[in-house]
Amino acid sequence: MGRDRSRRQFNWFLLLLLVIGGWFSYTFVTQQIHLNAVAKDYEATQIRLEEARMRNEALKKERADLSDAAYIEKVARETLGMTRQGEVPYISARQ
Repeated sequence: MGRDRSRRQFNWFLLLLLVIGGWFSYTFVTQQIHLNAVAKDYEATQIRLEEARMRNEALKKERADLSDAAYIEKVARETLGMTRQGEVPYISARQ
């Protein structure tokens, strides 16, 4: 009769181990989800940083070009349609 009673007795230690194991599993999974989100944000930020660096280099080049008289003349002719004195402007019919 003593043996039957010990087999039917609820094992609190096993329940405690299951609860602690479940808590650790839950914590691990939520941290992994958070770390994955942080990694994605980091990658997106790195891409934006590289794009900003490329734009910065392009702007530095354009700033350097603006001190060149030939570049200024080219921009004036192409974007503003300016001509030198005595030149006749050519306007394409496609525009």
